[in-house]
Amino acid sequence: MKPTIAFTGGHHNSALVVAKELRKEGYQIIWFGHKFTSRGDKSLSAEYQEVTASNIKFLELKTGKFYRKSGGDWLMIAFGFIQSLLYLIRYRPSLIFSSGGYLSVPIVITGWLLSIPSLTHEQTVVAGWANRAISPFVRKILLTHESSLKNFPKGKSVVVGLPVRKEILSRKYTKAFSPPLIYITCGKQGSHVINQEIFPIIPELVKKYTVVHQTGANTETKDMEKARRLKDKLGDLRDRYQYAPYFFAQQAATYLRSAKIIVSRAGAHNSYELLVLGKRAILIPIPWVSHNEQLLNAQLVAKNTGSLILEEKDLTPESLLKAIIELGKSPKVKPSVKLPIDATKKIISIIHQYI
Repeated sequence: MKPTIAFTGGHHNSALVVAKELRKEGYQIIWFGHKFTSRGDKSLSAEYQEVTASNIKFLELKTGKFYRKSGGDWLMIAFGFIQSLLYLIRYRPSLIFSSGGYLSVPIVITGWLLSIPSLTHEQTVVAGWANRAISPFVRKILLTHESSLKNFPKGKSVVVGLPVRKEILSRKYTKAFSPPLIYITCGKQGSHVINQEIFPIIPELVKKYTVVHQTGANTETKDMEKARRLKDKLGDLRDRYQYAPYFFAQQAATYLRSAKIIVSRAGAHNSYELLVLGKRAILIPIPWVSHNEQLLNAQLVAKNTGSLILEEKDLTPESLLKAIIELGKSPKVKPSVKLPIDATKKIISIIHQYI
């Protein structure tokens, strides 16, 4: 039996691509992650659902965010280190693979104390707080973009790109929609902020488009229920509006590949996939993320695909509808950047060197 590899971090989509390939090679995989969408909410996270659907052992990890200063977070940080220690002693993986995010910090540092080697992957165009924090404790830092090289130790860092889901690259998931498709996707948790501004213009959009809307599953905001009530009011056009809390691999690939217009945040994975496919989008970056990385992602996508950036401070139903109309009328732009799509192979080759 081949050794066990532990996965953890904040970006599960690309890490799961790597985990699945390693499991095909016979490695045992365990996963430390978020079981629920957010603290206090009991909706199962997309991470939990996708990982467990892949028959990978999932272990819920609870910890605090290190860049916050509240007493509650410090208690959760201490709990996270204790929980990480107990997990690693029990399962004793031969390697830890991190994809950044605050969950990775206690696992990687505790692993270092137990002499378990770690690798980490940075997905953003800058350098996430967590990956900078754990960089002294990992053997290798794998980067998505060359622009990140200046932020990490040269001897440890190598540019590999971002693992892309096979479905995203497959033409069989391209579908013709009539009327054309608008795909609203806002990360694994959805976006209540964007939902509030998109709901009022859905009746106008379905006159000319098919609208597929990823609402998120948060039980506190009740956006799924709002989408249901809205659909019921659309009359003869109700079939043009489809919604779900989250779309998994094949559905997401179909909508992403087939959409005429995409409305989304500007996370690392979504931005990379838009660039790979050359898709145009209206990008609404999260304004409070570390180092304003989503705005930088959005600027990269806009520069190379003709996408539009709509900052959250300017977001209203009127401004969003105006941007959709403008993007719908503008000509397509041929992407001016070519990103690597063989990152999975490169990462697995590096993993083999440390296990």
